[in-house]
Amino acid sequence: MGKKSKIHEDRRFRISNREALMGIGLAMINFIWWYAFAYGLGGKPVKDYTFILGFPSWFFYSCVLGFVVFSILVYIMVKVFFVEVPFDDNEEEESR
Repeated sequence: MGKKSKIHEDRRFRISNREALMGIGLAMINFIWWYAFAYGLGGKPVKDYTFILGFPSWFFYSCVLGFVVFSILVYIMVKVFFVEVPFDDNEEEESR
């Protein structure tokens, strides 16, 4: 067996790949949220805008509320789904 097969067997790589895909997925959902509110509500004439706390509704929902919602989602994702893994190979060798 070569060194390359050992890398693919290491559980740390599976965990980090799963967490990276979850992060990319959350970033994509964040962009869709932002785009939908920014261009969905912001695509009309300025005189037809509604305002929330002094901000145009498209800005409030896409930037202010989006920041709060996705900050909470990142916190939940890290606390529930992310796993702490060691960086060094010593613990991997000791567990065998």
